[in-house]
Amino acid sequence: MSTPHLDRLLFMQGGLCFFCRQPLPRGEASIEHLVASANGGTNSEENCVACCRTLNSLLGSKSIKEKLQIVLNQRGDFHCPRPRESAPAPGALPLPEGDNPTPPVVKPPAIAASAPAAAAPTRDTHQERLALVLEDLRKRGNSRPRKEATLMTTIQALIKQRTNQPISDANLKKLLAELKQRGQVTITEGKVAYKL
Repeated sequence: MSTPHLDRLLFMQGGLCFFCRQPLPRGEASIEHLVASANGGTNSEENCVACCRTLNSLLGSKSIKEKLQIVLNQRGDFHCPRPRESAPAPGALPLPEGDNPTPPVVKPPAIAASAPAAAAPTRDTHQERLALVLEDLRKRGNSRPRKEATLMTTIQALIKQRTNQPISDANLKKLLAELKQRGQVTITEGKVAYKL
C-alpha cells in the first residue's frame, strides 16, 4: 500500500506549506509543480511541493522564472494568499503501516480541541517554550530538521502556532543556545544532530 503523493509531500514538509512555512491542513493542500506540467514538468518529488489551493491556482502554469518573481516580490517573509479566518489546527499525517512509525505532529489534538479559534495571545516563558520545542522534536522522530536554518524556521512556526505570538530573534537564539548547552542539539557547519 503506497502513500498518496500529496500526503508524502506534506509529511516531508512537516505539515507546512512549502512557500509560507505555515501549517497546511490536508483539506486545503494541493500539489504545485515547480515546473508546470504544461511546460514539461514531471510528477517527481523533485518537481512537486505541497501548498494551499489558492496559491497553486495563482501560480498556475507560469514559468519557473515567473513563479520565483512572485515569491521574491514578497520582500522578506512569504505571505500565502490563502484566507485565514481562524487558525488551522492540523494533526498528524496518517501513514500506512511500515512507512514511518512516528509521523510529525504539528499540533496535538488535545491542545487543538481546547483552544478557541480566536484565542487571545497567551503569555509563555522561556522554559515553557523550551519544553514545547523538545516535545515537538521528540515527536518528529526521523523527520526532525537536519539543517540549522530549517530548525530555526520550524521553532519559529511552532511557537507562533502554539502561543499565538511570534518569537523574537534574541529568544530564538537563546532557545537554540540552551539546546546546544544541554547537549540535546549539536550543530556543525549548519547540519543538526540530536540527542533527545
